[in-house]
Amino acid sequence: MAQQDLFSNLSRDRVAFDNKDQDDMKQSVIIAFLGKTQDRFCEYHAPKSTYEKLQIVQQIKGFDGVEMVFPHETSTPEEISSMMRELQLNWAAINVNVKKEPQFVAGSLSRPVRQIREEAVALIKRAKDFAKAVGAPLVTCCPLSDGYDMLFQVDYQAAWKYLIETIGEAADYLPEIPLFLEPKYSEVRVHCHLDSTSKALLLLKEIGNKNTGITLDLGHSIQSQENPAQMLVTTKESGFDVYIHTNDNDTKADWDLVGGSRHFLNYVELLFWAKEYGYDKYFTTDASPRIYNIIDFFERHAEVSLGIWNLVNSLDASKYRRLMREENHNELISLVTREIYRV
Repeated sequence: MAQQDLFSNLSRDRVAFDNKDQDDMKQSVIIAFLGKTQDRFCEYHAPKSTYEKLQIVQQIKGFDGVEMVFPHETSTPEEISSMMRELQLNWAAINVNVKKEPQFVAGSLSRPVRQIREEAVALIKRAKDFAKAVGAPLVTCCPLSDGYDMLFQVDYQAAWKYLIETIGEAADYLPEIPLFLEPKYSEVRVHCHLDSTSKALLLLKEIGNKNTGITLDLGHSIQSQENPAQMLVTTKESGFDVYIHTNDNDTKADWDLVGGSRHFLNYVELLFWAKEYGYDKYFTTDASPRIYNIIDFFERHAEVSLGIWNLVNSLDASKYRRLMREENHNELISLVTREIYRV
């Protein structure tokens, strides 16, 4: 079956698709992707102000949530809150960027320079202050510049110790605003210190603060050769919370494609287990339109995400779980073929 036909089948029976009619699936977007983006070779789309990005969110069918990058997209809490109220948008998260400033380009939270580490921690604390002031439920942080490019480049022992200290201090501050760590295998470093969900979980275990969690980015997990659904379960069963980013890639790089365009069944299984755990946060789109029309790109992502969510809601989860316990692999494959792939 062609991929586009498969996607059409998923949403065939759904209700009118608009921001208010989402069958209990809340979808949001990282608004940094709604303006100018770039890679090493090209620039994509025109720069936009934060207000202009929020106006675009309002136009995308299926989205009503916002993840905003601190401090680069924020101003005063009063001004940002006024924009959000005017456009009737909701908060998914505040994303604190600890890699963009010149002193953080070579790393921030794990650096051997105390002043740089302290500045990175202070930035996360300020992001928590901002989140509390505007009413955002959590702060997420992806420390992409903390890692290495060459072997024998960094002192792994010291770097791990510093990560425990810095993330621990940031997590302890304003505990009512939980801090979520987002692991990634590579980029901007060739190898990030927090290169897998398991390693990020180990760090949280070392820190021992329950007001923390994992930002489970579907594409990052796949790039790290993980099974995203298993990592969701592992995180929850380890006693930590999960916040989900949705996208897709080819496992070679973090291409931030439309969800389900490469790993359809992984997406279905992730949402299956999210439903099993009663996930009630936003599913936040961490995808990049690059050469595509911004609104069309994100509407296709919102559409397939809702289609998969409705598909998951139509499955008899108790039956699937029972067959798993019974190790009835043949019937499980048959169910997946008939009920999920629908072939």
